[in-house]
Amino acid sequence: MNARGMKLHMVSLGCDKNLVDSERMLGILSARGFVLTDEEAEAEVAVVSTCCFIDDAKKESIDRIFELARLKETGKLKVLIAAGCMAERYQDEILEEIPELDAIVGTTGIAGIAQAVESALAGTKGRFFRDISSDPSLPENTRVVTTGGHYAYLKIAEGCDKHCTYCAIPSFRGHYRSFPMESLIKEAETLAEGGVRELIIVAQETTVYGVDLYGKKMLHELLKKLCRIDGIHWIRVLYCYPEEIYPELIDVMAQEEKICHYLDLPIQHAADSVLKRMNRRTDENDLRWLVTHLRSRIPDIVLRTTLITGFPGETEEEHETLMSFIRDMQFDRLGVFMYSREEGTPAAKMKMQVRAADKKKRYAEIMTAQQGISLKRHKERIGTETEVFVEGTLPEEHVTIGRSYADAPTVDGFVFFRSPKEHVSGDFVKVRITGASAYDLEGEEII
Repeated sequence: MNARGMKLHMVSLGCDKNLVDSERMLGILSARGFVLTDEEAEAEVAVVSTCCFIDDAKKESIDRIFELARLKETGKLKVLIAAGCMAERYQDEILEEIPELDAIVGTTGIAGIAQAVESALAGTKGRFFRDISSDPSLPENTRVVTTGGHYAYLKIAEGCDKHCTYCAIPSFRGHYRSFPMESLIKEAETLAEGGVRELIIVAQETTVYGVDLYGKKMLHELLKKLCRIDGIHWIRVLYCYPEEIYPELIDVMAQEEKICHYLDLPIQHAADSVLKRMNRRTDENDLRWLVTHLRSRIPDIVLRTTLITGFPGETEEEHETLMSFIRDMQFDRLGVFMYSREEGTPAAKMKMQVRAADKKKRYAEIMTAQQGISLKRHKERIGTETEVFVEGTLPEEHVTIGRSYADAPTVDGFVFFRSPKEHVSGDFVKVRITGASAYDLEGEEII
């Protein structure tokens, strides 16, 4: 069957690393003549790029597959494919348990997405995987950027070697494999030529980039090369494991104007006993020193972290240790997950699983504390001037929406500002901050 002109609908679930994979699959399929559509009812082919990080993510992935499967009867849908993490992790069960699927494509098999679709159109169900220990490859095609075109994620590595006891990711993403630097520079140049102005560096862990390829940490060298690319205005770094942050990386962040003074540090907890059970490689003293050191070297740095509450065996005393740490460290941005028991992980077999009610209580206490901290830190910015990346407008309210260097897309807040001018997404504007809430800021353009 000739696929040229057939309408394709992509659903990308989960993290930004998965989104990059989805965009690469879109690029491959677009090059084969498929026409992208946001309208599910118009789609003849649908791909769900799944997530299975926690139970809620698995449920969302399954629900979306079943929702789209109904379009085989009520719409124009001919082919339904599951790709991504859930397809990789449950490849032996997913085709059997969801017969509506026509093919599955694992995290390592995205280069075969066109073959998967074409085989399905010809009436052949298939599985498309590679060994998760094999070196990753970057498809030789232009990604279809789905983030609006003015910012994009650059995934610099695949897999993870940390083996935290709560996490199953190494089992279906494989060990840590860095993408070659020359390939990443080429991809970033292509993104810049396409209008991308903010580049967001992601991987399961960014800080050990290059160790496997070059024998040493090379994130700082990659960042310096990315800073030389014309058109890129901001570079933001996410997923920096605290124990792997090193002096050269801090130096580059402090020296290079394009690199946002923003760092994402997933610490997960602060009580030494919990960190040990998690198989994390830091302790509370290390974390306190690092936060203090980063703020000393880069005074205006914005620090984001993520936590897990209700980890197996977590006591009230350990929870209070975490609460004290949060109050002392005053993170600018903080997200928290309630522990999810993931099959196949060491933590799932641990005794003293925390009751759901206790998880919810501790989650609420953490978020309430952080809201107060965020409001305080936002109020400290009133009267200051900041550069804002325009994301859109609220025309009926005559308000422009943007993000400052302190705000990563989808996880942080916005700056809502008034301006006598019209701006388009991707513009950079100087704004004076005039108001603050726990999550967002208000301002006026400086003319």
